[in-house]
Amino acid sequence: MQSTAVSSGTKNEGSPSIAVKKVTATPSASIPLPQRMVISAFAGMGAATFCHPLDVIRVQMQTEGAGYKNSLDAGVQIFRRNGLTQGLYAGVSAAYLRQWMYGSFRIGVYSSLLEKAQLKNISEGRDKHDVPFVRKLLMGCTSGAIGSFVGTPSELALVRMSNDAKLPVEQRRNYSNVVDCISRIAKEEGTTKLWRGATPTVLRATLLSACQLGVTSEIKNKLSKSGFFGKDGGAFHGLPVMFVSTLCSSFAANVVANPFDVVKSRMQNMPIAADGSAAYSSMMDCFVKSIKSEGVLVLWSGFTPAFVKLAPYTVISLTLADKLTKAITGKDAL
Repeated sequence: MQSTAVSSGTKNEGSPSIAVKKVTATPSASIPLPQRMVISAFAGMGAATFCHPLDVIRVQMQTEGAGYKNSLDAGVQIFRRNGLTQGLYAGVSAAYLRQWMYGSFRIGVYSSLLEKAQLKNISEGRDKHDVPFVRKLLMGCTSGAIGSFVGTPSELALVRMSNDAKLPVEQRRNYSNVVDCISRIAKEEGTTKLWRGATPTVLRATLLSACQLGVTSEIKNKLSKSGFFGKDGGAFHGLPVMFVSTLCSSFAANVVANPFDVVKSRMQNMPIAADGSAAYSSMMDCFVKSIKSEGVLVLWSGFTPAFVKLAPYTVISLTLADKLTKAITGKDAL
């Protein structure tokens, strides 16, 4: 958007007045952060509804993967043992809460930071999309770290509830819903325990968000400029561009984040003995013990279900966030 300022002056007395036009770029108003966060949360909930069974499979394979041959076998066994609502959709209420506590900050803060960088480019007369890739990665790191810290309690509840049905009957916690889960953890184990596993959770989310959001924005921009999917990537309402961008970013994110995901799941699900002792004393202790007992490849255990879950989740959530933002505000999210 541009605004035009007009000033006039007189060269000499009797000379005609000469109008001098000064054109300055005026960026349009930014979208309020709360609005971006709400849109992001609903986009995440839509993706979580579709992808939650894959998350249950991932958690159970990462905590006690030896009992399953592969991801398909895990899904079949979980369904046969506990059914749909108590098995493959166990903990779905925690997944929804997680989108409001984690997804809203992660995508909302990133898109807000990206918009500010784009508006600065416009005000300086540059192409608004020329935001350095490294800066996009750093913005993804920032939004991921903030969102993951805020969302750690819901992440802990999600892991506990997803894995509870697999435990022996006498060891099951039998949480009725996410509120019951979080309140019981706070009451029985202490409020600070709601942030158990926060270190690997934040590290994982920082790396994952950098790849997932930064790579998506970068590839989307490159593909749109290439014209391969129509002018400005507009073919089929931009869906092919978003599909390719999010698919590539989800693979990169999964490679980087999976080791932290394994450690996070194990720390959040570890039983606490009567004397208060735990299986792992820290994130590094969990890394070392897991590698010693099962080999270095254990850090990528559950990679297939994690990618199978992350890919559609990334495609659906980021596409929904981008298109909902466009429909409601007229602007992109990524």
